[in-house]
Amino acid sequence: MSNIVLQFPKNDLSKVKDYYKKYITKVPANSLFLAKINNVTITAYKSGKVMFQGDQAQQEAKKWNAPATGSSSTNRSKASVNEHDYQPPETLFSHAHIGTDEAGTGDYFGPITVSAVYVPEEKIAMLKAMGITDSKALTDDKIARLAKEIVRENIPYTLLTLDNTKYNKLQKKGWNQGKMKAMLHQHAIQKLMTKIDQIPTHGILIDQFCQPSSFLKHIGQEGLKLEKDTFFMTKAESYSTSVAAASIIARAKFVKEMDRISNQYGFTIPKGASNKVDEAASYFIKKNGQEALSQIAKIHFANTEKALRYVK
Repeated sequence: MSNIVLQFPKNDLSKVKDYYKKYITKVPANSLFLAKINNVTITAYKSGKVMFQGDQAQQEAKKWNAPATGSSSTNRSKASVNEHDYQPPETLFSHAHIGTDEAGTGDYFGPITVSAVYVPEEKIAMLKAMGITDSKALTDDKIARLAKEIVRENIPYTLLTLDNTKYNKLQKKGWNQGKMKAMLHQHAIQKLMTKIDQIPTHGILIDQFCQPSSFLKHIGQEGLKLEKDTFFMTKAESYSTSVAAASIIARAKFVKEMDRISNQYGFTIPKGASNKVDEAASYFIKKNGQEALSQIAKIHFANTEKALRYVK
């Protein structure tokens, strides 16, 4: 199944929406619309990105690259094709499968957390009704509540945390963040497969953060192999309840760790990587010294250098 993303100028999105108006089925969180036509799912986002997914995705996307669409050549959208042999079949989303996602990768402070979740087919509808969706669309309080609900329903999952001390050691060793995430996802999957043992599953879906070829290279360097029927997909949490549940569990753990760090050092440690984060890092260095920063932050981020300017 093809997965093609086109980047449109934001003022052209209304044209796209009008074109697919009668085919719109819903408006998922953080999107403009989701439409289905000719066995192709089209999801448009406020950023200007429009994703075409399905066996006929290429043909549908080509409508927007050709002059026949009515677009002038100067405003024609640039295509970013994300095609590979690891796209999931659409039937996967309605059947039992394992999904994985992570949190904390773009945050200067705090660890990286990765979760793998196995949702049995008979519990998919229940979790959807519960409000299990992409964690980025939820408040931290709701994430914490939903994570507890997932656990209460005895949904099998694994959760791995890469603390900052280990993160910084791996980074100095030459591991980039992509490799760290790949290894965490793979270990979370393997641990979960051991936990569920012989329970039938239709496959494994990883929320795609790099090309599958890079993922294979990363885990292969450490002697690991991809499990059978492993698929990769961007924005997977919008389609897979398993991935959405994994995003919530991973995020809940990340938030819990951030609260723990804040309590430990006596001030609120901010999330993200903004100027507010730079100021917090500077305050931390003044109070605890630069060496201690490696215990709570990803020190290779540009925030470290910016924080040190505040200290001087």
